[in-house]
Amino acid sequence: MIMRKSLRLRSITLMMLMAVLVWSVTLETCIARRGRHWRHNNRRSSDLSDSMSSKKPKSHGNSHHSSHNNNNSHNHESKPKPKPKLQTPPKVDDNYNSPVVSQLPKVQPPSLPSLNESQVFNVMDFGAKGDGIRDDTKAFEAAWEAACKVEASMMIIPPEYTFLVGPISFSGPYCQPNIVFQLDGTIIAPTDSKSWGKGLMWWIDFTKLVGIKVQGKGVIDGRGSGWWQQDYPFIDGETKLIVPLNNSVNQNPPGSEFDLKMPSIKPTALRFYGSIGVEVSGITIQNSPQCHLKFDNCGDVVVHDMTVSSPGDSPNTDGIHLQNTRDVLIHSTTLACGDDCISIQTGCSNVYIHTVTCGPGHGISIGSLGKDSTKACVSNITVRDVAMHNTMTGVRIKTWQGGVGSVKGILFSNIQLNEVQLPIVIDQFYCDHTTCKNQTSAVAVEGVTYERIKGTYTVKPVHFACSDDFPCVDVLLSAIELKPVQERYHMYDPFCWQTFGELNTPTLPPIDCLQIGKPARNRVQSDHDVC
Repeated sequence: MIMRKSLRLRSITLMMLMAVLVWSVTLETCIARRGRHWRHNNRRSSDLSDSMSSKKPKSHGNSHHSSHNNNNSHNHESKPKPKPKLQTPPKVDDNYNSPVVSQLPKVQPPSLPSLNESQVFNVMDFGAKGDGIRDDTKAFEAAWEAACKVEASMMIIPPEYTFLVGPISFSGPYCQPNIVFQLDGTIIAPTDSKSWGKGLMWWIDFTKLVGIKVQGKGVIDGRGSGWWQQDYPFIDGETKLIVPLNNSVNQNPPGSEFDLKMPSIKPTALRFYGSIGVEVSGITIQNSPQCHLKFDNCGDVVVHDMTVSSPGDSPNTDGIHLQNTRDVLIHSTTLACGDDCISIQTGCSNVYIHTVTCGPGHGISIGSLGKDSTKACVSNITVRDVAMHNTMTGVRIKTWQGGVGSVKGILFSNIQLNEVQLPIVIDQFYCDHTTCKNQTSAVAVEGVTYERIKGTYTVKPVHFACSDDFPCVDVLLSAIELKPVQERYHMYDPFCWQTFGELNTPTLPPIDCLQIGKPARNRVQSDHDVC
């Protein structure tokens, strides 16, 4: 009996020892696995840490063996201490889209700030009706007054509305910079003479502003036919060169929307004065009483992707008029009017015009300059990649007798012409009156290049009429190809008077009248007259 109890006790003890042994081995395996898992997840940062430290060599997974060599044998069962975090960020996988980075807001460039409600001023919120009948001038003035106080604000003229607005001035100099005039609706001018008083020089005026933009898909309609009838017939200085066959030219005045007598002073539709950083884009200006878009005493001007539209017989309706304005870029624009598509007046320099369509109209002109014996200075003008159709002149320089100053540094390049009456003109005897007094002084013309001027003409291909005392010098011509098209006018050969320069290639037709080289004698302007 005693023997049986002893054997049973031994069996129980043996089973307990085996259970303890199995439990111990399982625990050891779990600890080892947990240690390897930690080292796998932290190997990149551990290796980076080791590489940044010159005191500790890389272990490459020998930490478990080292723990058995430690005097404290229980350390191999504890979780190893993680190394301190480094300030250097880990490498970022280029294919990994971090959820943090993807949620960050996109930062807009400083020139295009995002707008919030406090920066947006809609004319409808200031009482505008937009029915084309009731006067919305006060609503526009109120909206501008509010927008003027906020930097980088936007005044909105919404689409699908027509706003009747009288003469209005959006002026500084106390306005905040970078205001946007967002025009997507239609603005129309009043057609009653009372709204204009004795006459005004402009209708919509922006004065003394910094960073002003007028943009959108809207229309500014000057409804100017009432003024046009009063100026008919309109005489351009080159009209005398155009002689119709059998008096076949239509002399009827343009039609009018109203019969009331309008003031003799005609307004420009949209004018910028004394402003810097001006941009006009997208809009259409049509039927202005006089000039459509004018810049006076401005700098850093950009005009693009806009349209000017008026009948070809609307008098004095220049498309874009520049005066005392520098650093100008005009491109990707369509201009149709009754006078110069672009007119460049005194005080203009660094003007670059390209990718423009002109016609009907009177071409692109520098001048007229020097009227009433005034001083005129124009320099560094480039006109290139322009298409003209059914215009009176193509590229023209026009100055009055008696003026002083100079026109220099001019390039006309790659001009395509379709049935233009007078494609290339320099006229130092310009006169838009019946008669003008002969005078010896003149605005000097020098350094004018014509290249790749091609197409068709209907009156005369080249007209160079320069001063006896101040001949035109350094006139360079190359790749001129102009073919005649008989229409309603008498046609003439190229004409040159006191014009000196170079023919770099043969021309069509031959321009044999150009005098090669320099004039033997040329009058020198006084210091007061030099630009």
